[in-house]
Amino acid sequence: MKAVIFYIDGTLFQTGTVLEQSLEEAFAVLRERGDWQGAAPIEAYQKIMGVPLPAVWKALLPGKSDDTKREIDVYFLERLIANISEGKGELYPDVRRVFAELSTQGYRIFIASNGLVRYLAAIVEYYGLGEWVTETFSIEQAATLDKGELVRMIIEKYGVTQGAVVGDRLSDIRAAKANGLLAVGCRFDFAQEQELQQADAVIDGLGELINVLAEAESREKTR
Repeated sequence: MKAVIFYIDGTLFQTGTVLEQSLEEAFAVLRERGDWQGAAPIEAYQKIMGVPLPAVWKALLPGKSDDTKREIDVYFLERLIANISEGKGELYPDVRRVFAELSTQGYRIFIASNGLVRYLAAIVEYYGLGEWVTETFSIEQAATLDKGELVRMIIEKYGVTQGAVVGDRLSDIRAAKANGLLAVGCRFDFAQEQELQQADAVIDGLGELINVLAEAESREKTR
C-alpha cells in the first residue's frame, strides 16, 4: 500500500497564525497572578516547535512547579482549539488540492503529530480534511515520545509498503528514514536549513510534492 504521512504543525497547518495569540493568552494568566513578566516567549517556542508539549513547558517555564506547567498546558490547549474553531488559523496553500490528487493516484493519507488528539481533531474537522485523511495519529497514542514510533504504528496497522513522510523538522526526517520511507522536508516557516539537508527531498511548497513522489516511484521501478 502506498501512503503519505504528514506532520501537521509547520507542514499542513500554519501554526503561527494561532500560536502567538494562544501563547499570549496562556501567559497572560501567569502575568495576572505575578508568575510572569513581559511578553510571552513566542520566539523561544518557535525554535523548539515540534516537540511534545511537556517538553515545551519544561523549556519555557524553567523553575515553575509541575502543577503550574500542567495548568498552563491545559489552558494553552483550550485556547488553541478555540482559536482554530473560530477560524483564526490557516492551512498552507494547496493542501486540499494535493490531498485530492494524492488520493486519485492511489495514496492513502495519514496525519502523525506531536500534537494532542483534541488539537489535531480540531484542525481536521474545521478544514474538512477528513474527506482524504484515513486516520490521524497523535503522540498521545504512542508508547514513547518518538515520532518514529507513530510512523511505525501506521505502517504496521495499514500494511504500508511504499511512500513518504512529509515534515519540516529533523525529527520528522529521522522518523521517515527509521521506517524506510522517503523523507520529504518542507522549507516552511519553522524549518531549519541544516536539518533539511538530511532529507531525501526538500520542497518549498506542497504543490511540489506530487512531482517528488512521481520521481521517487520512477526510480523504484528502474531498480
